[in-house]
Amino acid sequence: MREDVETKPPIVSEKLKIGKPKRVAAGIKGVTESFKIGISEAGFSRTIKTMRSVNRFDGYDCPGCAWPDPDGHRSGFEFCENGAKAFATEATKKRLTPEILSSKTVQEWSHFSDMELDKLGRITHPMVLESESNNYEQISWENAFEMIGNAVSSNADPNENVLYTSGRASNEAAFLWGTLARQIGTNNLPDCSNMCHESSGVGLSSSIGIGKGTVRLECFDSADLVLVIGQNPGTNHPRMLSALANTKRNGGSVISINPLMETGLNRFKHPQEVIRLLGKGTPIADDHFPVRIGGDQALLQGIAKVMLEDGNLDWKFIDEHTEGFEDWKANISAAVWDDIVTQSGIERSRIEALGKAVSKSERLIICWAMGLTQHQNAVATIQEACNILLAGGHFGKPGAGACPVRGHSNVQGDRTVGINHHPKASFLDACERETGIHMPHEPGYDTVEFVRAARDGRVRLFMALGGNILSAMSDTEEVAKGLREIDLTVQISTKLNRSHLVTGKRALILPCLGRTEIDPAGFVTVENSMGVVHSSTGRLDPASPELLSEPEIICNIGAKCFPEGPFDWLSFSKNHDVIRNLIQSVIPGFSDYNTRVRQKGGFYLPNGPRDGPTWNTPSGKAVIHSHSLLERQIPDDRFILMTIRSHDQYNTTIYGMNDRYRGIYNSRRIVMMNQGDMDELGLQPRDLIDLTSHYAGKEMHSEKWKVIPYDIPRRNLAAYFPEANVLVPLDSVAKGSNTPTSKWVEVSIKPHKD
Repeated sequence: MREDVETKPPIVSEKLKIGKPKRVAAGIKGVTESFKIGISEAGFSRTIKTMRSVNRFDGYDCPGCAWPDPDGHRSGFEFCENGAKAFATEATKKRLTPEILSSKTVQEWSHFSDMELDKLGRITHPMVLESESNNYEQISWENAFEMIGNAVSSNADPNENVLYTSGRASNEAAFLWGTLARQIGTNNLPDCSNMCHESSGVGLSSSIGIGKGTVRLECFDSADLVLVIGQNPGTNHPRMLSALANTKRNGGSVISINPLMETGLNRFKHPQEVIRLLGKGTPIADDHFPVRIGGDQALLQGIAKVMLEDGNLDWKFIDEHTEGFEDWKANISAAVWDDIVTQSGIERSRIEALGKAVSKSERLIICWAMGLTQHQNAVATIQEACNILLAGGHFGKPGAGACPVRGHSNVQGDRTVGINHHPKASFLDACERETGIHMPHEPGYDTVEFVRAARDGRVRLFMALGGNILSAMSDTEEVAKGLREIDLTVQISTKLNRSHLVTGKRALILPCLGRTEIDPAGFVTVENSMGVVHSSTGRLDPASPELLSEPEIICNIGAKCFPEGPFDWLSFSKNHDVIRNLIQSVIPGFSDYNTRVRQKGGFYLPNGPRDGPTWNTPSGKAVIHSHSLLERQIPDDRFILMTIRSHDQYNTTIYGMNDRYRGIYNSRRIVMMNQGDMDELGLQPRDLIDLTSHYAGKEMHSEKWKVIPYDIPRRNLAAYFPEANVLVPLDSVAKGSNTPTSKWVEVSIKPHKD
């Protein structure tokens, strides 16, 4: 069972340096850091080649975030510092050959940090870890596919098979992946959106009939007010700062709502604009509201209370396009100001001023990310934001709408083309008609349900199309326990991560092409955060001649599992146009797919609230939902912890040890705490503390965290994931979406004693 493989990054001695948070994002430092990481990983010529082709009309889509590119043009620098880190590390010259990988046991590799594992380089050959071995060994593609085919055929219950998806898989790969799962006989298709924006999809679908945002990039040019809630765009979506800067330059206002004031929302220097690059930059946020962790719903209800009192609503829009308004009005009117102020941590006078600004706005955009989605009341909070937009008539016109900002480059596209554990009957019927495969209609597992099933011995085969589920998921030890119970785990990957080390009884690594690399079958396609489907064409020679594209790997697995048909898997393995022809026959909005996606910038998918507005809801109207505030109290000696990213990481990939914008260097195992709380506990900067999370009578411990003072509300803490995921309880989830509550973890603190 290899129980001695380390499930978490090792705790190492780090020389923590604490500086002042930066006041300006991007600028010359961002440019130099982009070149620095590129040259160190890929060398000068490969760095220039990747920079010149990333996010271009004829280039590849950045493997980082899903922020859209401009519709009509591309600049010479259409990427950000963290995007440069993403494609540079994929284009690295370092190679993890079979000789290197097999030279150490998985136990030995598990003592490497996550950053050290990533820096080993690209995996070059298929590898197998047999049940009686602790070392990976090379395996042929044919034998690897045979092993998977035998596993599928030997599993009596189709639901013993689980197919996980990362958000960077292409539309073509994702569609085939979902088709493979359903031919196996299951909708067990957990994916990374279950851990991040599932709450957005659930909340928006119920409110406005579509689980996506409703704005275009150009809307930021004409918005008069943008609320940025629970989001750190300077690190997680840096190119969004350009759009916010345009809002400001065109006379609009930007408001930051977040427990931490993040550098990107303070001031921004655009890398493309020399004058501003050398000058002071563009101020972004007109004001910052340091809401308490989990207090966003209360703040939004306070804003709504002011709007209703002012009466400055779009009454014609409300009457023609919505239902539920009167119930919502009564619910908000009954909300108590003391509860709103206590939960939000914002003074009433400040909420009233913000509410009046929202009430006066004629073109309002509300943006959010995981700061809203990973709470018990996440769906309700997102629907509160929708209520405000609906009451003001902020749909179906330029410069207004909902803008959930997706984290991974094609997580939205994967869901569009069928990666869904509870697919619609209409989609399944179309798939069955076009493929000849009988489609199962029973809902499958999401990520939380998968971990529970695996832990209980109900999963025998787990296949991952990218990602690092062990580190990405909540409750690291429970995930590890589940993975170890599985007969065979399969990872389709480019680089080594901890999910390759904590495995089932047997494990396969199937190395695939990256976004930056030439695919003999042609370009692939992705969908960005604003519903644009466009092409992605790699320009670099593959890291190894042994690499296959993700679609080709999936087709070979399908052919080995189902050699008798009815679906001819291998006919889809050599030309991605053929896959797109199949997609357009199944999914509305993809008509003439191969022609339209070859246009510069691709094409927009239909979006009723944006294009109409129209509403794909049972009543044909948008729904204004009413929610009560959660009554949450914690003991006086406990805190609320939220997990966050550093500036030197993207999701679970760690590029470096610095969080430059926050002034934290050479350390990741840190806890940010209000200075007043530190004084009360008698803590000094760099003191070691142990954390214990508490949920439903269960305690989870993690030791040796260094505490640092930071501008964060009292009784609130922040720590980096994936290190802090060990404290997030598996069973603590958002109501309605089942998303782990990584932004609300009740913890207690003790000084560490050696």
